[in-house]
Amino acid sequence: MRGKYREIQEKIYEYFHARPELQTPLEILKDEHRELCWRQMYGLIKEAGIRPLKYVVEDPGKYFAIVEAAGAVDISLGIKLGVQYSLWGGSVINLGTKKHKDKYFEGIDSLDYPGCFAMTELHHGSNVQGLQTVATFDPITDEFIINTPSDGAIKWWIGNAAVHGKFASVFAKLMLPAQDAKGVSDMGVHAFIVPLRDLKTHQELPGIEIHDCGHKVGLNGVDNGALRFTSVRIPRDNLLNRFGDVSRDGKYTSSLPTINKRFAATLGELVGGRVSLASSSTSILKVANAIAIRYSLLRQQFGPPNQPEVSILDYQSQQHKLMPMLASTYAFHFATSYLVEIYSQMKTTHAEQLVGDVHGLSAGLKAYVTFLYSEIFECL
Repeated sequence: MRGKYREIQEKIYEYFHARPELQTPLEILKDEHRELCWRQMYGLIKEAGIRPLKYVVEDPGKYFAIVEAAGAVDISLGIKLGVQYSLWGGSVINLGTKKHKDKYFEGIDSLDYPGCFAMTELHHGSNVQGLQTVATFDPITDEFIINTPSDGAIKWWIGNAAVHGKFASVFAKLMLPAQDAKGVSDMGVHAFIVPLRDLKTHQELPGIEIHDCGHKVGLNGVDNGALRFTSVRIPRDNLLNRFGDVSRDGKYTSSLPTINKRFAATLGELVGGRVSLASSSTSILKVANAIAIRYSLLRQQFGPPNQPEVSILDYQSQQHKLMPMLASTYAFHFATSYLVEIYSQMKTTHAEQLVGDVHGLSAGLKAYVTFLYSEIFECL
């Protein structure tokens, strides 16, 4: 529990406790899990009245508390919420300008505009500057043309894409006609809002090809998919233009002087996803610890002759496995709480020192907390 956010977390738990049909069963098929996860998220937003995007902007700590509670109900639900609000919604809010917020904020917040975060490609994951998808400006029609130039440029493992997403924030190289009319100029990676499916029929739009990544070892409630774009035209206004813009006549302007500075600013605004992952991972460790320790207390095995069997939690070998993990989870709880606190301060003050602290701490915690998963689940 997160102290001052206890009330909203209790509201989430009470909602699912009162809706047993929305609780995830132990055994569930992939397609059924995906539809259940959608109904869980839909109920949380439409029935319980939880509006996460508002808190992404106004109170990030409260948003992370919502994701933590949702993840405790079903980790797939926590991830799907994160895709919708931290990644798709966060990219529109943090990389767009007023016109984008006016047009998309309410639809994203209300779940009327379910969306994706299409950054990762088959050949390029963490190396975002190496992305191959291109967005070429057409000055005649005042549009960008989105293309996937090769199989390696297919957007891959994109949450919300396979089944439910209607929009995507697509990261692509912005290409402008060169001033000498020969070739094009690469302005670096930018983000674009690309509609994927018709809002009424849910059919894929022209030039959009969507494939299902299929069954996964875990998180089958999240519909990961692959996206290919073939001459997909979008309005110029669909460029998320906070750090770089294109005028009607094809001129590029930016307050930042170089591609590297624009790239750093763009990724810097997306650090909230990393903070959310560290926070959500700590939540799962809490649940895993509770299950492992309670079971170890109840499970009895062997003991002195003619005496009651001994709880396996009394064996030192089991204590040596569980207690360090319990201590680590306490440490991660306080560390991620501190991370959320300084992230919230960073979003309001934009202090350079806080920016550096958030980047460093979130990167380290993300790796360290998730590494502990494999160890604790061996004890379950």
